[in-house]
Amino acid sequence: MEPIQVTGIRGLPLIHEGDNIAAMISERIAVQDNDILCIASTVYSKAKGYTKTLASITATDRARRLGNLNGEDPRFVQAVLDASSDIIMEHPFILSELSFGHIGVRAGVDQSNIEDGMVIFLPPDPMGAAKAVRKEILTLSGKDTGVIITDTCGRSFRRGQTGNAIGWSGFCAIRDFRGDTDLFGHVLKITEEAVVDEIAGFANFVMGESDNGVPAVLFRNCPKWTGHDDLYFHNDEDITKRLLKKEVNGD
Repeated sequence: MEPIQVTGIRGLPLIHEGDNIAAMISERIAVQDNDILCIASTVYSKAKGYTKTLASITATDRARRLGNLNGEDPRFVQAVLDASSDIIMEHPFILSELSFGHIGVRAGVDQSNIEDGMVIFLPPDPMGAAKAVRKEILTLSGKDTGVIITDTCGRSFRRGQTGNAIGWSGFCAIRDFRGDTDLFGHVLKITEEAVVDEIAGFANFVMGESDNGVPAVLFRNCPKWTGHDDLYFHNDEDITKRLLKKEVNGD
């Protein structure tokens, strides 16, 4: 098996609404079939115009209450509420669920890597976004690559943020080992590896979190895997979400 190669794609300018991310990447690196391209959600959202100025946002009573509670601009809080399909926790920070199943702090609404006075939202359909970029790359290069849209998230029980996949296309999210045997012949019963998150996490390490200017990372020679796309827990499976909501609601 060839060694896995990881290449940060440098030289991309600051992204503005209307920019074609796929074309800009294709101009800077020659992709091959079965490569996996990771793209930061911030640059994808900026290119698609998923941004707002704080001045254009009017805070509701709830946003003002939560802003006072958490020490945040009520207009920013309103942006978070607007992006959320459900609020799981209000304090000491807002923990939100989004319509596509992702759960994250402040609904992934971001004020970094964008001009002052503006906020960036996560793509409303990250799976569709990954599929669209993959199709554009195929049209431009003739090569069939996989695509992951990434976002930086914290983790329960551990300090620090890592990259997570919020959208993907060209492969399944989970490598399913159930039914396989280990080195001692034991049948694996519960092992499901979140490969898309592992790749997204390493991509985030290459991208960096400040002024590195590497919003996309290319992986080459990743082994293929089989499994499924059922990455998010269903409501009846998600113990953490259920307990947090119970605590918030005082049940």
